[in-house]
Amino acid sequence: MIESDNIIDPLLKVPVFSLYGKTRIPTKEMFDLIDILIIDLQDVGTRVYTFIYTVAFCLEAARRFGKKALVLDRPNPINGKMVEGNCLSSEFTSFVGQYPIPMRYGLTIGELSLMLNNYFGIGCDLEIISMKGWRRNMYFQNTGLPWIPPSPNLPTPVSAMVYPGQVLWEGTNVSEGRGTTQPFELFGAPFIDTEKVLSSLDSGMLPGVNLRQTVFEPTSNKWRGNRCNGFQIHIIEPDKYLPYITTLRLLQSVIFHHRDRFKWKLPPYEYEFEKIPIDLITGDKEIRKRIENFDDIDEMAASWKDELDKFVKISSGFYLYSG
Repeated sequence: MIESDNIIDPLLKVPVFSLYGKTRIPTKEMFDLIDILIIDLQDVGTRVYTFIYTVAFCLEAARRFGKKALVLDRPNPINGKMVEGNCLSSEFTSFVGQYPIPMRYGLTIGELSLMLNNYFGIGCDLEIISMKGWRRNMYFQNTGLPWIPPSPNLPTPVSAMVYPGQVLWEGTNVSEGRGTTQPFELFGAPFIDTEKVLSSLDSGMLPGVNLRQTVFEPTSNKWRGNRCNGFQIHIIEPDKYLPYITTLRLLQSVIFHHRDRFKWKLPPYEYEFEKIPIDLITGDKEIRKRIENFDDIDEMAASWKDELDKFVKISSGFYLYSG
């Protein structure tokens, strides 16, 4: 929630309008200056990352003001085959979730734009410029392209790979690694006993990753200047790693062993001032309740399988790429 202002570009002397400042919705005054809106953003394939909602607001504005939108497609850095998590409940619509899509949705930003425009009924004049050479099974490391961080706390492709799960810590008093050089790969808090947390988890519960016990000290954000006991997630087998399920298991173990110190973060969170942040992030308050009740994570995942299968069936109709 650190906003940016409108500026005049110092070289080109043209106005630059912020969509994360005084407004998140483009205005008529902005659109009056353009003939066509070109959208060129590196998305990260996770429902709570706000770029896709900025795109949605732009598509809605393009329809409203009679302008064409052109999306320059980019890779989904965590591949276009794997989908994971529950779909967003309409009760928890916010700037980190506006449509009933899963946490990890397996679409490029161009494909998702088509889905928002055609299936969810935005209905603007939209064209997608497709990529050459991208296949659905690619992680960003397979593309040969340089990683330019889409935001400061996603500095590497690995941080994007763990993000669909590790973002859950934002809704807690556990550090998600902000204020370190490895945000989202690292997580912890001063009160965590790593041996106890590990005691509730066997190797089969965390496929594709190794957890390295560590101590870190954030220079900003939660627990700034305090020694945090925690872990670094090392991805060993990306195609077996399920980030959302993995972090749900880790979260449940932390709560089980540290009920006296663990807390859910209170509002505000991304322009929502009433609802609990973790409910906005997961998109369903029942998940928080089931975690607190120590329900079986596999049973939780099974409960949202039908809606996930339905999403995959619908979204696959907007695929622009094979593989």
